[in-house]
Amino acid sequence: MGNQNPSAPPRAESRIAGNKPPNGHPRPGGLAHDNTRHTTRFTVVGNHLAQHHELSLLAIGLGVHLQSLPKGARVDIKTLAARFPEGATRIAAALRELEAHGYLRRTRERVPGGRIVTRTVSCNQPGAAGRRADAPRSATLERAREGTPRDHAHAPPKREKRGPRKPLPAVPQPACPAPDLLQAATDLLSGLRRHDSRLLLSSCDTDHLAPGVAAWLERDVSATAVRHALTADLPPEGLRRPAALLAHRLAARLPPPPPFRAPAAPPPAIHEMRNCDGCDRGFRSAGTRLCRDCRTDPTKGA
Repeated sequence: MGNQNPSAPPRAESRIAGNKPPNGHPRPGGLAHDNTRHTTRFTVVGNHLAQHHELSLLAIGLGVHLQSLPKGARVDIKTLAARFPEGATRIAAALRELEAHGYLRRTRERVPGGRIVTRTVSCNQPGAAGRRADAPRSATLERAREGTPRDHAHAPPKREKRGPRKPLPAVPQPACPAPDLLQAATDLLSGLRRHDSRLLLSSCDTDHLAPGVAAWLERDVSATAVRHALTADLPPEGLRRPAALLAHRLAARLPPPPPFRAPAAPPPAIHEMRNCDGCDRGFRSAGTRLCRDCRTDPTKGA
């Protein structure tokens, strides 16, 4: 019993897959998983979202949160900002990222009663028909349960190349495009970004919009009133091309010309003081050298 059989093969050592490389040496570090199968309250999320190479971490987390919500849940910026600590500005930027990569669709619709609402659709597989498989094989628990393991996870589709942008809408033109008036309009447009950072305009867009602002200023509208008309009630999200919106507002909300006012009568002429040649009295005169009394007295006028 105490003798060992040297011809018996040694017992194979068990190892957990992934903890040791093929050479047998333990890995110095790296991620390990302690997984437990979910049976209730779980959501299947694709690696194309969880491991997206272009989305920010905030956008990925927000995309996973949206996919986990039930149908009809409120997902507007105000509701999400009340739920998470990031704030409305960062949440709005993350929603735009998801929308740009196809994980979110937002449309504005008019409901009975005239109110406009935003319809939001969360897409768990954007562009499913045209995706290409290029992620590594992942044998997940959900795929094992479905019995249809896939070789690769799907990546989001390539963004389609956009054609040339449409020209901006036409803007009103001033009757007298004086240089000072156009410069005041340009300064007003350049300062709009202080009211909303999305209204940072290019030089080309500013040159196109400046005559429209000048037409407003020419109609006795103050710069403050023009600025309010351009920046009030901007949409909280989806402002893709601010210059087009400003051009539309300049044309659609152009006020009428001011009412006609008759020119005021010129002020009476004031002549210089001089001394009368007849009585040496001071009086105002346009050219005569005698005062009124001397001109009516024949003895002094002779």
